[in-house]
Amino acid sequence: MYKIDFNKPCRVHFIGIGGISMSAFAEYLHNLGFTVSGSDSHKSKITEHLSSLGIEVFYGQRKGNITPDIDVAVYTAAISNDNEEYMAISDLGIPSLNRAELIGQLMLNFENSIAISGTHGKTTVTSMLSLIFIDGNLDPTITVGGILDAIGGNMRMGDTGHFITEACEYKNSFLDFNPHKGVILNIDEDHMDFFKDLDDIRNSFHTFAKRIPKDGQLYINGEIPNYQEITKDLECQVLTYGISDPAYSTTKNPSYDIAADNIRSFNMSGHSFDLYYKGQYIDRIQLNVIGIHNISNSLPAIGLGLQEGIPIEKIKNSLMNFKGAKRRFEYKGTVGGVKIVDDYAHHPTEVTATLSSARSYTDNTLWCVFQPHTYSRTKRHLKEFAKALSHADKIVLADIYASREKNPGDISSMDLMRELKELNKEVYYFPSFDEIESFLLENCINGDLLITMGAGDIVIVGESLLGI
Repeated sequence: MYKIDFNKPCRVHFIGIGGISMSAFAEYLHNLGFTVSGSDSHKSKITEHLSSLGIEVFYGQRKGNITPDIDVAVYTAAISNDNEEYMAISDLGIPSLNRAELIGQLMLNFENSIAISGTHGKTTVTSMLSLIFIDGNLDPTITVGGILDAIGGNMRMGDTGHFITEACEYKNSFLDFNPHKGVILNIDEDHMDFFKDLDDIRNSFHTFAKRIPKDGQLYINGEIPNYQEITKDLECQVLTYGISDPAYSTTKNPSYDIAADNIRSFNMSGHSFDLYYKGQYIDRIQLNVIGIHNISNSLPAIGLGLQEGIPIEKIKNSLMNFKGAKRRFEYKGTVGGVKIVDDYAHHPTEVTATLSSARSYTDNTLWCVFQPHTYSRTKRHLKEFAKALSHADKIVLADIYASREKNPGDISSMDLMRELKELNKEVYYFPSFDEIESFLLENCINGDLLITMGAGDIVIVGESLLGI
């Protein structure tokens, strides 16, 4: 594997530079003095930001973008072997790394590299922890899979040995990481275009956890079924976390190293709970984001903050000021008395959590405009998606967002529509965003809550309605 010398800047080309993670590392290397270029399929706010920094961005991935003066190319897991640029770097003998290998090498430059993994919630926890470390004057380097207002984007360059990043399991990317501390938030069936089954996914998380060194730590959600299978042979210290309040706990008589008990909810603002660390009461914590899942998300961030010696008062203030990352139940505005929220949820577990939490936001109709993400995920979880979406009063479906996949011809949003109708739900499908917007303008009324949901570009619908 090619080794980057971070003390000797060279020329690096990113294939797929517009991705939320790739763009962060492109900006990081640019800030270190590397000459950075990259390509993406279309222009976006992210690519425009990179261009404003002086990074050369090509639109369209073509052989001509690759020149012999490139020292190393970085590509994403989504790049196929027949990609023109990928083939060109091979023809020219240019060394290459995938994104995960780059992150793994970068981690070795930090004494305290922290990797946040899990099927859901990575961006939220990474954002919470980032705010805690910044407020705790630890000056961390951060890359996050979303836009975080506190750092003005998706990356922050610090000047200490602390590094915080997300660790994605897709194509076993996180198995190239070298974390000193790790978090496992949850383990569900996802990315079934790569993994064989849930056991295969669990095995990957176990292998990830084994990469943490003996003097490191793993924070793992104790509500993961049979989590001991993941932790049984680890050399690092293992700390569990979870919700111990019997009204919300998923296990009987839970005992966690870091626990939330005596939960109270505030319909329009968030939650508060008693924090316990190894059985000892620490303090009352308040969150200004909704959802019981976000209480769980806050616990490993709190634990890591305490581990670094950050006073609990600073941690409390950080969490009180945390408003969420972009596209995580993000309030976009109100038009005609209809509140519009956007959320990144694209797995049945996430959809259920978001819609269940949203119920407290309105006494009127709860609308969900859902854009399924990838054909394989939609087909694999068709009935689960229907059940999850049934938490909304009225559902509007857009076409499946293909992302990295080609249309196999055997699954569509019409299949999801049929499943929802079998659950006696009021559901509509439109093949274009314009038709969806026209329908919503005619049918949403004052007091309704409208959520645009999905990991694709469905956010455009809400923003168009608001004129932003």
